[in-house]
Amino acid sequence: MTEHSTTPSVLPDVQPAPAGAAGTSDAVSTSVLTVFGQQPIGRIPVLDVQPIVDAGARPTRAVVNELFNVSATVFREGHDAVNATVVLVDPDDAEHQVAMRQDNPGLGHWTTTVFADREGMWSFRVEGWSDPYGTWRHDGTVKIEAGVDVELMLEEGARVLERAIDEVDRPPRHVAILTDAITRLRASAHPAWERLAAGISDEVQEVLAAAPLREYVSASPSYPLWIERQRALTGAWYEIFPRSEGAIFNWETGLWQTGTFASAAERLPAIAGMGFDIVYLTPVHPIGSTNRKGRNNTLNAGDHDPGSPYAIGSADGGHDALHPQLGGWDDFDTFVARAQAQGLEVALDLALQASPDHPWVTEHPEFFTTRADGSIAYAENPPKKYQDIYPVNFDNTPAAIYAKVREVVQVWIDHGVKIFRVDNPHTKPVEFWQWLIADVAVDHPEVIWLAEAFTKPMMMRALAKVGFQQSYTYYAWRNTAAELREYVEELSTQTAHYMRPNFWPTTHDILTPYMQTGGTAAHLIRSALAATLVPSYGIYTGYEHVEWRNRPGAEEHLDNEKYEFKDRRWGQHVPGREDLSGWLTMLNRARRDHPSLQWLRNITFHEAENDNFLVFSKHGGGAHDGSDRDTVLVVANLDPHHVRGTRLHLHLPALGLGLDWDHRFRARDLVTGNSWVWDRAPYVRLGPGYGQEPVHIIHVTRD
Repeated sequence: MTEHSTTPSVLPDVQPAPAGAAGTSDAVSTSVLTVFGQQPIGRIPVLDVQPIVDAGARPTRAVVNELFNVSATVFREGHDAVNATVVLVDPDDAEHQVAMRQDNPGLGHWTTTVFADREGMWSFRVEGWSDPYGTWRHDGTVKIEAGVDVELMLEEGARVLERAIDEVDRPPRHVAILTDAITRLRASAHPAWERLAAGISDEVQEVLAAAPLREYVSASPSYPLWIERQRALTGAWYEIFPRSEGAIFNWETGLWQTGTFASAAERLPAIAGMGFDIVYLTPVHPIGSTNRKGRNNTLNAGDHDPGSPYAIGSADGGHDALHPQLGGWDDFDTFVARAQAQGLEVALDLALQASPDHPWVTEHPEFFTTRADGSIAYAENPPKKYQDIYPVNFDNTPAAIYAKVREVVQVWIDHGVKIFRVDNPHTKPVEFWQWLIADVAVDHPEVIWLAEAFTKPMMMRALAKVGFQQSYTYYAWRNTAAELREYVEELSTQTAHYMRPNFWPTTHDILTPYMQTGGTAAHLIRSALAATLVPSYGIYTGYEHVEWRNRPGAEEHLDNEKYEFKDRRWGQHVPGREDLSGWLTMLNRARRDHPSLQWLRNITFHEAENDNFLVFSKHGGGAHDGSDRDTVLVVANLDPHHVRGTRLHLHLPALGLGLDWDHRFRARDLVTGNSWVWDRAPYVRLGPGYGQEPVHIIHVTRD
């Protein structure tokens, strides 16, 4: 296949004109451009390509079969037709072309939707090109209909189609269609309108759309595109403290018997049965005894207080060791195998800090910060103090620290852990994470990193840009409909090409006032929104029992599990205790049954007359997965204390399925099983105590 182009790949330098010359070359010297910090713009300008990250310095991100939009500004001088194409280059350097469409001719704005069908490092570029057939089709139609240069325009059309045969490889059937059109264009015995119709027929246009005749092809730079497995975008997480799973309190001795990997494995069928994809373990390493914290983060630990699992390290080892009370490596491997047999992946907390008893403190004191009095600085987040934890100082001996952490990560990968929830990554250098994630990805591209970084936006975004596949978010503190809408619109548009959110209603560290005071309804609402607004969400164990009591003056749980054992008496009836396991099962079933809930960029918000209601829908979103035929509409009363009603105002075309403003549709509630026929302005009434839940999760189908 050949393409006609007069644009050289490198512009020639301009030579000085001879004395007395009438002028110089019209070409622009690349050396001149360099002086002014410019790159050649190309014969057909291609500008403003999106989505790219930091001008292409870091890869755009997507998962296998995830649809995303590519846009660019493409134009040319004069009135000749211009066109644009996205070129995806797969890991084997094969090129895949996708035609773009012009959304705004006046602004030269071109877009299209693309996807990549396998994992690996891809690239993409946008090519702008002159469209000789499009130019002739427009000019020929105008002139022939006006009776101007009729024979000339018909002959020029025939010659353009001859070029389309000679210069572009195409199947014989398409050649035959173009050959027939050429013959009919030159059939002078027939009326001009009939000959023109042959040259601009739908068949001819389809042939040239499939393999266009392109002139003056000008490409943007190539931009990196990192395609990952779908778990990097979509998953339901369930967090446990392994030592609490199977822990038993002896009322006679007043002592706890710790849970183990073996007893925690007994909990796996229930977690999988609720439909979760990932079981996330808080640190499972030896815990230090120096400055060990007691219940509720007190400084006076009792002799039998287990301490915080985040105070890592003792004489039994550090980050590459197991707490001996949990079991040995065979026990851990068995836990991972049993999880996998239940369809669960195991995620592990990577907390890069050390207790004063960690082997690193004596073997590598240079890993830490030494204060003026000779003491090692412990962790602080004023007013909070963590005397049982030493932060790692990555600037003292970075090469040694990098290597040590890489060794630690490999230990866990070798034992079946392919997902890491990283504790406080924003307190470590961004360049360290960039190196670590890239180094791991060379041999283990399947590894996924979740950043637990409740911090400033620029740090959260930077961590995502350098490799973290997912990030904790501000979801826990976004409570009103306006706040949630604004935040999710940001996450699904502005940052979706590199930062993927993971919504948690609560964590072992976070219990917001909304969750403290909202009771069961708050837990229903926030889990439903987390599970449907974004494709990845997480539940901290005990959520199903509506654990809402906070430590006075703090946004965290009373009797925090970080500092003590919990026996939640799973499977036992406890008078007055809630059980939301069925609710969580319903949410995860909805997510699995409805592909539209498994994607991020496909959300549309709708209107409600009552500001307490959040209304949104998800339609399509993925390629070749059936989501183009799936629509889910969510209606939530965000007030956990009162029954409220409102009139909705739905954007029916945005629901997909060919609906327009006057259609009715079937609304089947996945929460209650009820079904109604709705129009664009249904009235709903939701709330606690009303005989139904405070949220509708509606499967939309044509009536």
